[in-house]
Amino acid sequence: MKLISFVVPCYNSQAYMKKCIDSLLTAGEDAEIIIVNDGSTDITLKIAKTYRANFPGIVKVIDKPNGGHGSGVNAGLKEAEGLYFKVVDSDDWLDTDALRKLLDTIKSHISAGQSPDLYITNFVYDKPSVNDTFVSHYRKQMPAGKFITWAEVKKFRYSKMMLMHALLYKRENLVKSGTVLPEHTFYVDNLFAYRPLPYMNTLYYLDVDLYHYFIGRSDQSVNIKNIVKRYEQQQRVMREMTDSYTWQQIKEMPKGLKRYMWHNLEVIMVNTVFFTCADCSKERKDDLKAMWKHIKERDAALYRKLRYFSYVSFPMMLPWRLRGWVMTKGYLYLCKKIKLG
Repeated sequence: MKLISFVVPCYNSQAYMKKCIDSLLTAGEDAEIIIVNDGSTDITLKIAKTYRANFPGIVKVIDKPNGGHGSGVNAGLKEAEGLYFKVVDSDDWLDTDALRKLLDTIKSHISAGQSPDLYITNFVYDKPSVNDTFVSHYRKQMPAGKFITWAEVKKFRYSKMMLMHALLYKRENLVKSGTVLPEHTFYVDNLFAYRPLPYMNTLYYLDVDLYHYFIGRSDQSVNIKNIVKRYEQQQRVMREMTDSYTWQQIKEMPKGLKRYMWHNLEVIMVNTVFFTCADCSKERKDDLKAMWKHIKERDAALYRKLRYFSYVSFPMMLPWRLRGWVMTKGYLYLCKKIKLG
């Protein structure tokens, strides 16, 4: 049995995908690596097929028309057979020592007859252009090295989130969550790190710096110019998130889960409003009104919570241009704090 299915969505990734895949190969036969070629026009597919030829019992290749990052994750999940499931972007990589410790931990848990629904590990913002890193850990939010439930997860501060990079889902539970990511859309990792959580009842925080999140390419989705330009895609993801669970459903979740789900929604809504308001146009104003209308029509209670009792409530009271200025300054401050800028 494969312990982990690693899915690597690739689009024109020839320049950096080898570092990613080589780091995953250190897991050996304990893992499968599913490389998804998402309609690349360079030699990404050729590189993927070479890996498959050299490691036939480990590497699988899916070749599909371009559908975006979410489409690649969806395709990989359909083919995955591992006990756990993790997405690794093709320009990122895993620390090999941390990966070995994770695999040893999984094996020990299986031997003891107790496997959590969700493993949580640290991830590293890695900016090699200036030889700088920042580790995102969860030592203040949950105890390490023990099985826990959501009741033992403490409150997250605003700048702290469990991003996709930190999560290793039990594949069976992920499938049960019905998580399907939208195609041709950036920022789908927000949905991937939200919708499955209520299906993960037992958690295990392993305090190792596993995932290296590369920062520095001009075409990355977190680049502020791209954020401003792609606001509609962030709105699409926000709609999917608010469509996933009603406020009544969230209220009925265990206390720690309820608190974190609400925190997650608040933070992503702030990002969504910032994406939209960072520039001024009639189209953007109309789109923001339409998004709020969509949420209100589907769930008036959730709309009231987000609109009037969340992190975004104050910025929404400001005039458009001032709102954009304030939120841009806040975003840049946060980026500087976590080494994104």
